[in-house]
Amino acid sequence: MKIRDLEYFIELVKDKNFSVVADRFHVSQPTITMAINRLEEEYGAAFFIRDHVHHQIKVTKIGQQYAQHVKTILRELAIARQEIEHAKLNKIRFGLPPIIGNYYFPPLSPQLLREGLIDKLEVTEAGSKNLLQMLLRGELDMALLGSASSLQQPELLVKEFVRYPFHIIVSRHHRLAQKKEVQFSDLKGQSFILPDADFIHQQAFRQMCRLAHIRPKVIYRTNDIHIIKNMVAENLGISFLTELAITPNDRLADLALADSQQPSFHLSLATRDNEILSPAKERLWKTVLNYGVKVKEHD
Repeated sequence: MKIRDLEYFIELVKDKNFSVVADRFHVSQPTITMAINRLEEEYGAAFFIRDHVHHQIKVTKIGQQYAQHVKTILRELAIARQEIEHAKLNKIRFGLPPIIGNYYFPPLSPQLLREGLIDKLEVTEAGSKNLLQMLLRGELDMALLGSASSLQQPELLVKEFVRYPFHIIVSRHHRLAQKKEVQFSDLKGQSFILPDADFIHQQAFRQMCRLAHIRPKVIYRTNDIHIIKNMVAENLGISFLTELAITPNDRLADLALADSQQPSFHLSLATRDNEILSPAKERLWKTVLNYGVKVKEHD
């Protein structure tokens, strides 16, 4: 079996046209035909039904099932190529969401420096949802991820090590500023300034709105937490942020949520389940998790 035959097969399943597939790979149409014949002969099954009269082909049920396996095989081979090429560079492709990168990662950096890991990190900053997909595609070796619930991914090894509650922040001049906590339903009619869709906050915020039976008034979204805080400080609206992103230096009032049901910001470290960790990756994994244990004990 040739890998190229599998690539021809998947494209033919998608396009259902020998000529189109041949043009895409810059080969002759008989080359595609012979590749498909080899696969069908090897398995003793027909993957396509050829309608020579109408110049059409149809994928059989067996062909559709085989295609599912072939997609997985080709995806894993592509990931293997990426991993092998990147291993030569002796770098660790590390995913870091903005909030975690700004508020959780800096205190961890001195320990990474002592472990000789800082200069090995090739950091990609993006929202947790995007980083998760990059991990699954093999574009990252490891990532810190935020989620609104425990992260369950069969293809990943995930270690959750700390959770942070979500809070409401308001201006010190806001009528709620003197309160220590608030019910989410009491925020009906308030103007919200929120992180954009790349952040886990959106999922948690929708959950709170649903539980409180309110339709929120969202006046602005941005991926810059500092802009959100500045706008809230100017009393232009209120916001919904994980406690991780709120510091004593903020010119804000910080209110806990008193609701009995509420989501948490789950912080996890993840890598592909079949990733064989190099010594440097192993040190990074242990260092991040050990630091997480210390943070949890401190809280």
